[in-house]
Amino acid sequence: MGKKGIIILTIAGIVIVILVVIVLNLTRQMKQKDVEMAEMVEQMEYEKEELANEYADVAIEMEGISYKINNDSLLEQINKEQKRIQALQEELRTVKATNARRIKELKAELASVRKVLTYYVAQVDSLSRVNLQLRSENEQLGARYQEVTDEVQRVTEEREVLQEKVNIASQLEARDIVVEAQKNSGKKARYVKNVTMFAVSYKILKNNTAKAGNKTIYMRITCPDGNVLHKQIGDKFTFEDRQIYYSAKKNFEYAGKEMGDVLYYKVTETLLKGTYEFELFVDGHLIGSKKVVFER
Repeated sequence: MGKKGIIILTIAGIVIVILVVIVLNLTRQMKQKDVEMAEMVEQMEYEKEELANEYADVAIEMEGISYKINNDSLLEQINKEQKRIQALQEELRTVKATNARRIKELKAELASVRKVLTYYVAQVDSLSRVNLQLRSENEQLGARYQEVTDEVQRVTEEREVLQEKVNIASQLEARDIVVEAQKNSGKKARYVKNVTMFAVSYKILKNNTAKAGNKTIYMRITCPDGNVLHKQIGDKFTFEDRQIYYSAKKNFEYAGKEMGDVLYYKVTETLLKGTYEFELFVDGHLIGSKKVVFER
């Protein structure tokens, strides 16, 4: 081989070595790029996962706020925002981690959602303060209402007591009640079997508070066996919201002055020995009574 051939071989060897070095360097750079790309993709996946967690946290906070709101208008706005968050979460689940542009946009959307969340939190706090104030005012009004109710009850009770006193004061009163048992001859009967008439005299005392006018006095004679002497089944009057028998009655005019009178009852029944009670009633009130004992 001549000198020229040796030079050519030397140059070719040098070229081959250079080419080998270049290939090896390119291979190393490609592997490095692959590693860097894998790390970048992993980082982007991590950022996507973190972004998804942040969206989930915001969704939970928004859900919690919705439970604290009684305002329909504000609740409707929050419901719309919740639907928006759900849509963004769904898109985030489907978007590729390598779609850097859309991931960036979703981060910006999250920042917007957080601002809205901050606004709603402030609204809820404001409403809570208003509700607390209203509750406090309601409690004060309730306490005042109770005070007024108690006062009305007290005044009503005092008025009822006063009215009761007035009613009692206006009731007539009978005194000096005298019962005379008479025989057919009009003389006093000593034995109960001889009694044919009861003559009951009485005085009605003066009472300036009593209402003047026409009135009826009822006499009720109760026998020892508890029966009331009366003539007809319809001989009844009202006393303490019930109908009871009377033995005799008489109409009179009361002028506010003391007056005396007599009530009679003709006996047609067989009388028993024992205690008889004579009671006088006017205006539905018992105004006097007298007990008489017939021992034989």
